[in-house]
Amino acid sequence: MKAKRFLLIHIFLFFLLSSAQVAIGQNGFKIIPLGVKGGLDESNLSAYLVAALGTNDYICLDAGTLNAGLQKAAQQNLFGEKDATLIQKKYVKGYFISHAHLDHVAGLILNAPNDGPKNIYGFNSVIDVLKNNYFTWKSWANFASEGDKPILNKYTYNYLLPGKEQIIPNTSLTVTPYPLSHVSPYESSAFMVKNKDRYLLYLGDTGADTVEQSNSLHALWEVAAAKIKLNQLSAIFIEVSFDNAMPNKSLFGHLTPHLLMEELNVLNKLSNDRLKQVKIFVTHIKPCENCEATIKSQINKENILGLSIQYPEQGKLIELTY
Repeated sequence: MKAKRFLLIHIFLFFLLSSAQVAIGQNGFKIIPLGVKGGLDESNLSAYLVAALGTNDYICLDAGTLNAGLQKAAQQNLFGEKDATLIQKKYVKGYFISHAHLDHVAGLILNAPNDGPKNIYGFNSVIDVLKNNYFTWKSWANFASEGDKPILNKYTYNYLLPGKEQIIPNTSLTVTPYPLSHVSPYESSAFMVKNKDRYLLYLGDTGADTVEQSNSLHALWEVAAAKIKLNQLSAIFIEVSFDNAMPNKSLFGHLTPHLLMEELNVLNKLSNDRLKQVKIFVTHIKPCENCEATIKSQINKENILGLSIQYPEQGKLIELTY
């Protein structure tokens, strides 16, 4: 009798602990791309929802497209809801904006009237543009917490500091931002997202260090390499905007397949040839005739390291499990 009672107690504790793990998030990530392109289609611009596995508490990394992407995700029954506006209000807990170019913020601005109270996170340079150029009564209503009056206070600006970890309310995630060079001296940013002891690295628009005359990517790679050596970095989301035919003078702070592979080779060396264990997702391909096919072919040709390179699709769930 005692043995049976002991067994029942252990079974109860097992299910209790399992339920608690689901409630607070598992050791991994799920990502829903709401937009993956660098233009011209306004319904598919850079925006990525990220949550801890086992939760629906998402942050949004960039917000070029929201509603159209949420509609596609809802069609895949990724939320158990069908109304994109309701999903945005209920599941998106905050926005991290890498830089304030329109293809990274248009969805946030246009969908603000139907959104709920949220935090917007970014470097000073990002928030200055939102405050002085977009959320103004000359271009749009001021839904944010600073700037033109009347101030509607739906969104609260949170000023990020390079290298300082930010706790995200109502999630089990933290985010640490790092500066990137995007048409020097214009600043973009990368976000290192943490869930338990796993990390995901998302880069906004960035040029190569050799072109930008910068060390921003090298400094970021040193941070990433330390996590790769500990087998803690799950994935990197990084842009390739143009194919190799684009001359450096016309890149305006973007990468080509050749420049991407140059940078990943640097990261691989810093991580003691362990980059193969990290999934690489190529983002922000800009439109032109056969550009996507050309870029994929050129990346494949230069991928002599045998890296795991993938291409996110709008509305299609990505799970990183361990």
